[in-house]
Amino acid sequence: MNKLLQVTHLVKNFGGLNAVADVSMHLDNNELVALIGPNGAGKTTLFNLLTGVIPATSGSIVLSGDHGTYPLNGKRAYKIADMGLSRTFQNIRLFKNLSVLDNVLIAMTSKFKEGFIPTIFRFPSYYKTEQQLVEEAQKLLAIFELEKDTDVLAKNLPYGTQRRLEIVRALATKPQILFLDEPAAGMNPEETANLTELILKVQHQFHITILLIEHDMSLVMSLAQRIYVLDHGSLLAQGTPDEIKTNPAVIKAYLGEEA
Repeated sequence: MNKLLQVTHLVKNFGGLNAVADVSMHLDNNELVALIGPNGAGKTTLFNLLTGVIPATSGSIVLSGDHGTYPLNGKRAYKIADMGLSRTFQNIRLFKNLSVLDNVLIAMTSKFKEGFIPTIFRFPSYYKTEQQLVEEAQKLLAIFELEKDTDVLAKNLPYGTQRRLEIVRALATKPQILFLDEPAAGMNPEETANLTELILKVQHQFHITILLIEHDMSLVMSLAQRIYVLDHGSLLAQGTPDEIKTNPAVIKAYLGEEA
């Protein structure tokens, strides 16, 4: 497999605290990888580093593409999103007072560059671009069975549907890598089962790489091809689901050890 994203000796210090300590990892093309660990292990901090929300103290993050490699260190979050890394958040961050359609349209605008003058003076090209955006957004919503909710305000959707909309909005940026931060948080078993099917559908239909943070181990073990385990900011283990669930160090980190 080709390494799509290479992370080398990544460190993030907050004062005297090592939130992420010398983490090296990689993501390959079109694979589904899980990132797990106890609460406070540094998982979301690592996501924030990879997607440009916060800068790294040291280390490197490099994206590989058809035309070379692209260092991501120091780039702002919107630039990294333009380069094909998109994410959801642990706490849902939809535009709650906007419609379902508008939430998706906002995400799509970065891929449709209409000039300043045509936009101000409403040239025919402006309306053509606007119609193209609406049609593409509606197609995307239909894939995920949200077309009937196009005009519904995001805040009025059921919790599980809001989670689904957040994933659709991330996909609207046409990412190479999709980062999902605890997508099953707060879901009941039926919603979690539906989410599992949705994530598989996303990977297979869009042929993208997915990195998933999740505490629901049944979901992780049923989805992930590889797993990274963080503990106190450091990489504790990596391997296949079978290797991870029998790893003594992982069991100790999650369950403690017998006195």
